[in-house]
Amino acid sequence: MKNKNFFILAMILITSMLLTGEVFAEVLKGKLVSGPASGKVLKPTLPQPKGPKKVVAVSEFENKTNWRGQWSLGTGMSNQLITALINTNRFIVLEREDIKGVIAEQDFANSGRTTKVGGAKTGQINRAQILIRGAITEFETGTKKNAGGLRIKGFTLGGAKSQAHVAVDIRIYDTTTSQVLDSQTCVGLAKSGGMTIGYTESDWGIGTSNFQKTPLGQATRQAIEKAVRFIAMKMESVKWQGKIIKVNNNVLYINHGKQSNIQAGDKFEVYKPGEALIDPDTGMNLGSEEQLIGKIEVTQVLDKFSKATKISGTGFGRGDIIRYEY
Repeated sequence: MKNKNFFILAMILITSMLLTGEVFAEVLKGKLVSGPASGKVLKPTLPQPKGPKKVVAVSEFENKTNWRGQWSLGTGMSNQLITALINTNRFIVLEREDIKGVIAEQDFANSGRTTKVGGAKTGQINRAQILIRGAITEFETGTKKNAGGLRIKGFTLGGAKSQAHVAVDIRIYDTTTSQVLDSQTCVGLAKSGGMTIGYTESDWGIGTSNFQKTPLGQATRQAIEKAVRFIAMKMESVKWQGKIIKVNNNVLYINHGKQSNIQAGDKFEVYKPGEALIDPDTGMNLGSEEQLIGKIEVTQVLDKFSKATKISGTGFGRGDIIRYEY
């Protein structure tokens, strides 16, 4: 027994010399799945955000791969996208895991649970201008182990080379018209090699620090960051819009404030909406004819709404659409 304990202690000491302090600390915790991956993590380079934050909804990703595990791959990746989008400081992000497509988003907007003037008093949820859906089409990893691996009381010590491939199809929808504005496949690739430590533990899951150290974690992060860049750049061409909620003499109240990054001095074009054009065959809202009736400028910003004055035009009223003037 003493010889066995001595052998185990010796192997642990050898391992500590081979691994970095950070990695070995994870081994002692019994949580590390593999050594750090060498795949480069892409940082999305985006221009500085300008104008109000656009409201987008993210639905749970569909898992089209053969991967199955203790945690939901679709939920994990959609949560990573939500966090990454918020961190760009460009969006107000609504989580819509239970919404199955654009039709559900439209029904939700008319259900009385959205913050709609004149709607139900219980409505406290913003309506999204854009819906983002994702489908995971590839989530694969492969490991080629070298001979001479050693296993000690649940730990596996050995050399290996790993590579991972993750692909996500992203689609951007206009929630009013159901139109697909754009789509793109975002791919992440990562490789690692050298000393690896293997250990099985139930708390390993997507998005954790342990997962991020693996090639699969690195590839997932690359795919998400490419998706963020794609969404952010596409949304540059989508005009921010809000609505006038009240007109009191020369003061106009709009339904966005500090939370949406509205600033004093922001200028908006004002449009009078016409009758909604409904397709008689599909029942789909095709939009409506709009008339530009003037421009306004924000003078005071509060948390959830702002005050503005007229620059030009006349006939402003509740429900008029405002679009940010870049």
